Amino acid sequence: MFLGTHTPRLDDKGRLILPAKFRDELAEGLVITKGQERCLYIWPVAEFARIAEQLRTAPVTSKGPRDFMRVLYAGASDEVPDKQGRITIPPQLRSYAGLERECVVIGANARVEVWDSAAWDRYLAAQEQAFADLSEEVFPGLM
Repeated sequence: MFLGTHTPRLDDKGRLILPAKFRDELAEGLVITKGQERCLYIWPVAEFARIAEQLRTAPVTSKGPRDFMRVLYAGASDEVPDKQGRITIPPQLRSYAGLERECVVIGANARVEVWDSAAWDRYLAAQEQAFADLSEEVFPGLM
């Protein structure tokens, strides 16, 4: 499980140093994809394979799943961290997420998300009050 908020920087070559506490889980390989809200998702390769297998059952005759899978897979990049825990984020993914230098890396349970620092601050500011004000179950039976 990935938890926490970290603030690494992209270097001049578009490389990101993964938080130390995430490295063991991602050491065998990972997949970087476009995420919702213009962030990037980083999945351990085994978790991405599990999700891909579930998506394989979606009907190709249904436009929503078809469109989702095209965007997800077309922008995906598989990477293996180097010995310093760095990964290269491809230019098209950096552009999609607006990543230039200052980044925020968050743990999001089974995945890691990478955000432009200013975009994360805006997102969090917009969501924190709604989170604090929740008065009904978001996940019925869970919380």
